[in-house]
Amino acid sequence: MLTNPYTPGQVPRILAGRAPELSLIRDRLARVEAYGELSGPLLVFHAPRGIGKTSLLREAQREAEEHGFVTAWVACARRQPLLSELVDRVGHALEVAEVVTGRGAGGWRAQVQKVSLQVGPPGVQIGAEVSRAPETSRPPAPVAALEDLLHDAATKVRKRGGSGLALFVDELHAAMRPDAAVLLNALQNLDGRREDNPLTVIGAGLPSTPEELTKAATFGERTSFVGLRLLDDRGSKQALVEPARLLGVSWDDRAVAAVERSARGYPYFLQLLAHAAWQAARPDEGHKITAAHVRKGLPAAEEQLEAMYRARWRAATALEQDFMAAMAAEAGATTEPGEEPAVARSAVATRMGRTSRAVSMPRDRLLDKGIVEPAGHGLLRFTLPGFTEYVRTQAAAGA
Repeated sequence: MLTNPYTPGQVPRILAGRAPELSLIRDRLARVEAYGELSGPLLVFHAPRGIGKTSLLREAQREAEEHGFVTAWVACARRQPLLSELVDRVGHALEVAEVVTGRGAGGWRAQVQKVSLQVGPPGVQIGAEVSRAPETSRPPAPVAALEDLLHDAATKVRKRGGSGLALFVDELHAAMRPDAAVLLNALQNLDGRREDNPLTVIGAGLPSTPEELTKAATFGERTSFVGLRLLDDRGSKQALVEPARLLGVSWDDRAVAAVERSARGYPYFLQLLAHAAWQAARPDEGHKITAAHVRKGLPAAEEQLEAMYRARWRAATALEQDFMAAMAAEAGATTEPGEEPAVARSAVATRMGRTSRAVSMPRDRLLDKGIVEPAGHGLLRFTLPGFTEYVRTQAAAGA
């Protein structure tokens, strides 16, 4: 049996259906490569979990490296400082790429360590933790420190014959606001002399990311925000067929249609269902995956989906579950493929017997967790296909 090429929960082997987004990224890389200047404002892709944000950024990182960029990758985490990690990753990237070598390497490491202290959590000193000042009391020095470091790093790459520095920041919604504010301010200042900064910064986060960055700094709204949508039929088919084709295995049209109906364009579901069908088929080169294989693999895939739904439901507080139950009840029955139905926040509040303002807290928490997303002015929907029906079932059972 050939090795299963599908990777649910991981970066796919074939990034399907993201040609417009990749074209946007390539334009930015080309601008830095051609002119040696800042590519423009921070570019941020936002979408619920499982839509492929990280996969898109990893593909962009791969292409950047092919075009002579030194790249640094940073993933934000809740209640963890972003800036010191960012500085460390940039320093490490330049050392691995041998942009700084010999005697210059020692001076560069000293600079990185100094900047790490300047942008790190207030009150932290080498070897000791002292009383921490409030996050909002951080002095303006970190902006200049980060600005200088990014400028120096990018120009060092350029002087060594590279295209520039490409910085990728994943899970941006989780960044602490003071850290996000420093990053936004530093990029704003660098843009004032863009011709001297061969740099691009690309990020990704949940649907709440635009709101979070705007709260961190008022000009955060100048960030280029791009929402990722579910895959269309063409992208879904490519995600299913191409990994198998590379191994000499084909998909029957009815098998493709069966997976598409169940996955509804959701990239994680496509990978999960395709993985289960492959395991059921156990194909060798020249074999074909059929609708019978999809049906045989469906129970295993559904078990994984059920676990995903259950984890999201159980991670919610009682008030959040009440909010979700009201959303599901308001949505009504739906059998149409595609995104989950959108419901009005005001209607959810009415169904809960509360004012619209009174349901802000559970709404905001569910947005932060990536369980719901905005679907227009005053509208919300669940981010996971099929979750509306699951919540309705749980609410009816009193779970």
